[in-house]
Amino acid sequence: MQNFVFQNPTKIIFGRDTISQIGQESRKYGASALLVYGQNSVKKNGILQTVCETLRENGVSFVEHSGVKPNPVLSHAEEGIRKAKDNKVEMIIAIGGGSVIDEAKAIAAGSKVDYSVWDFYCRKKTVQQALPVLTVLTLAATGTEMNGRTVLTNEETQEKFVIGADPFYPKISILDPTTTFTVSREQTAYGAIDAASHLMEVYFTHSDDWFTPIQDRYSEGIIRSLIDASYCCLEKADDYNARATIMWGASLAWNGLAPSGVGRWFTPNHLIGMGMSALFDSPHGATISVSFSHWLSWFMKQSPENKARVEQFGREVFLLKESEFLAERTIEALKNWYSKLGSPIAPNELGLDYAKMKLVAKKIESFAHFWMLPHYHSDFVLSLFYEKEFIRNQ
Repeated sequence: MQNFVFQNPTKIIFGRDTISQIGQESRKYGASALLVYGQNSVKKNGILQTVCETLRENGVSFVEHSGVKPNPVLSHAEEGIRKAKDNKVEMIIAIGGGSVIDEAKAIAAGSKVDYSVWDFYCRKKTVQQALPVLTVLTLAATGTEMNGRTVLTNEETQEKFVIGADPFYPKISILDPTTTFTVSREQTAYGAIDAASHLMEVYFTHSDDWFTPIQDRYSEGIIRSLIDASYCCLEKADDYNARATIMWGASLAWNGLAPSGVGRWFTPNHLIGMGMSALFDSPHGATISVSFSHWLSWFMKQSPENKARVEQFGREVFLLKESEFLAERTIEALKNWYSKLGSPIAPNELGLDYAKMKLVAKKIESFAHFWMLPHYHSDFVLSLFYEKEFIRNQ
């Protein structure tokens, strides 16, 4: 096991009927807030009303900032920054899923500076401070409710970047699984896939030290739980235990514990997925299932150690028995899970033909260095999805 430092300052309040606690908790950070949320779902299901009522009861005034997109964009974040500054709010409260919380973090940092918040995302500036961020989670997927990362898309440059900084850790995150009962089958599937992918990126890409039994069992156990729970949710949307499993599993998947002690690790599938969504606004979970379905086959062939890693994943996650083709069967089992959830496993299922994938590959090449993956150039990315002969004939 490699040396590491682990710190996670986020306070989690988990369970039924916990949303009303946001008023009391927020009062610790000031008396005014910017409420950030998406479209109309939090109004229809009464979550926004509950939050507003408890804020008023605790003497916290607020300004609303609605309309966050599923892939949050810079222009909308800048609008939120202007509202936060004009109203001199003391905190940002996000009500929603990963996209809403990611934009809330951008607003929190942008409200503290007099230059574009995009300077943080393209690494021109570093985040030194941010307004306190509090969250009420309504869609389990990204884990941003318990980590210091944020993703934002610059719609003008068609760039989608992720950054991390300590000030981005939410102070409080309220996780009530009942808020996800009305999440669509599609978004439930994408959320489970995204959560599992965070663990899988670490699991497959770290190579400084393969002796990581604690981290392996941690990741394998959560992924197995996510898979089981995802099937339960598709059968019964209001299965509380299944929803709670996905919600807590998603937070644990990306809160810093899984990579602690593994050494260097990378996120190539998130790089590829963000290239797709930056250009074509593709659902994040869907891009992940497409990427992993192809990337894992390439990964398996790179070394005996890689193949053994895939085989271990098959034994521990999918409970496959030993066989000559265990690695190949593992990949098929993963793709089968994706397909049963209704998520695509090929670019064309996502509406991306070869011409569009060429654009995606070029876009990935343009910012792969930010991800410390400079060898993910255009030709290499295309080779992950298409046979050499097919590429030559195009």
